[in-house]
This record gives sequence, structure tokens and C-alpha cells, in this order.
Amino acid sequence: MEASLDVLRTIRLTGGIFLDAEFTAPWCVAARVAPEDCHPFSPLPKGIIAYHYVSAGQLLLRVGDGVPVAVTAGHLVVLPRNDPHVLGSSLDCPPVSAEGLMQATVESGVARIVHGGEGEATRVWCGFLLSDTTTDPLIGMLPSVMTLDVAQGVAGPWIESSFRLAASELATGEVRSPALLSRLAELLFIEAVQCYFASLPAEQRNWLGGLRNPFVSRALGLLHDQPSRHWTTEVLAREVGLSRSAFAERFTELVGAPPMRYLAGLRMQLAARRLRESRDTIGKVAEESGYESEASFTKAFKRAFGSPPAAWRRERQEAGQAIAPE
Repeated sequence: MEASLDVLRTIRLTGGIFLDAEFTAPWCVAARVAPEDCHPFSPLPKGIIAYHYVSAGQLLLRVGDGVPVAVTAGHLVVLPRNDPHVLGSSLDCPPVSAEGLMQATVESGVARIVHGGEGEATRVWCGFLLSDTTTDPLIGMLPSVMTLDVAQGVAGPWIESSFRLAASELATGEVRSPALLSRLAELLFIEAVQCYFASLPAEQRNWLGGLRNPFVSRALGLLHDQPSRHWTTEVLAREVGLSRSAFAERFTELVGAPPMRYLAGLRMQLAARRLRESRDTIGKVAEESGYESEASFTKAFKRAFGSPPAAWRRERQEAGQAIAPE
């Protein structure tokens, strides 16, 4: 865990809140944080991390064609790469653009949305974190959606009141709120990342130590950016500027596995995520995971997870539907 904290501290995050939304069922909106939403914090942000805090009610959120995620009151949902997404009381109806629903407020204030029917109400604070880069290896290794239950423990009421205070001050033009909310959002993001890593099996956390080393970190970034590429240890060593032997030794020491064994495990992890979060065919998942045939992928996946990919996906989707809000 210390390695991830070290890397997170170097990303230099800043941010704030830009939208206070009150929805009533039935409702469904398409959303993505745009650079203009980040004004006046940064006119040209390079990397945007989006987040939504549900202070009341519940919603479903889906990235692309992925499987919906249920989010209830007291939960923060983080989108590390600011992927386009849809959220609503139900995702069966055509989504309305959130941008078109925003009601302008005072300059540097928080936009407002009031939208929906006459059913159950859901209150959402929408915000962002900005980073200096779009290519940080750690961000690329995170799932497209992460959730954090901030209502648990003694910090829950403090977080809720902090969001309300910051939004109230921004609406009246106060200047101290950006720093307050930026720090709060940064802490929550770090907590969400830490919780995600803690949920992984030990063998999937080995790469954290490699993030401290510039050569290994660069190699990890390349593998995660292009997992289906025909990598060899020699090619990776050349890309990062080390000899094959020096690179292999350093990578194995810090990550806990040789580069090609790590790549094989990474491909399985990414395939599992794709199966869980998308409706892509098994053949397409196999191709994007670097396998030349669906049969070889199925064999490798069953060896890693104990079930063929189709059965594994079906079990995960059925489990997710069981906890989705009605």
C-alpha cells in the first residue's frame, strides 16, 4: 500500500465541485466532465478524474456498454479516466445530456440540475480532480469505476457537511472552497484507490513496488497501455533504456515476477475486467487480451479463474443484478 501512496502523492491533484444535482425518478442522463466544467480551477486540464457523491437516494451508473453499478446514499463513485457514462434511476430509457440540463449560477459557482419525474429523489454532488498528466501508470491500472462507502464510520457526517459547506461557499463566490474541496476530494480518491488495492489478491498487488522505480514504472505503463502487443523482455528493456539482464533483474525484484509472467497475469486480470464491465464477445475479449484464438484464451482463463469465461461472466452479472436498486 505504501507504494501506491507514494505514487499518488506525485500526481499533484487539484479539483473541486461543479454541479449540485437533484433528480427524481424516472430519470436518466449522459455525463462526462468537460474541461469547461473545471473553470476557474484550470482552463486546460490534462488529466481529469471524475467523481459523484450520492448524498440521498440511489442510482445506477454504467460506463460505455458495461454492466451497471449500483450506487446508494453515502457512496462516492470515482471514474479515474473520466470515461463517458450514463446514470439514472433506470438505464432503460434514452439518456438526456446532463450539459443541457445545467442551470447557470454565479461565476465560479456550482451549476444546478433539477430534473426527473415525480418519484424517488436522488441528490448528487458532481466534482473533478485534475492531474498534470494523462499517462500516469497508476491511473491506467485502475478500473473504469470505483466506489467508496464514505458513510461508514465517524467520517461520514463530516464528509457530507464538508460537501455542503464547500458548495454553499462556492455559490456565494467565496475563494477558500476550491482548496477545501480539492483536499477533501483528493483524500477520498486516495482512500478509494487504497480500498481497491486492498480488495485485490496479494499476487495482483505485486506491481505496486515497481511504481517507485522509473524504469520498472515505465515498463508497467507500457504493458498496461498495450497489453495485447507482442512483448518480449528484450523489447521492454530496449523501450525503457536498460540491458535485458539489468531490466529483468530489477523488474523481477520489485514486482515479484519476471516481465512475461507478469504480462500473462495482467492479460487475465484485464480480460476478467472486460468480461465483467462490457458485453463484448468472448472472441473480442480474447483478441484484446493478446490471445490468437478463443480456444487458447478459454483454456488460460479457466486455468486462472476455475471457470470458462462465459460461465464466469454469467455468475458475476447475476450477482451484480441481485444488489441493483429497483
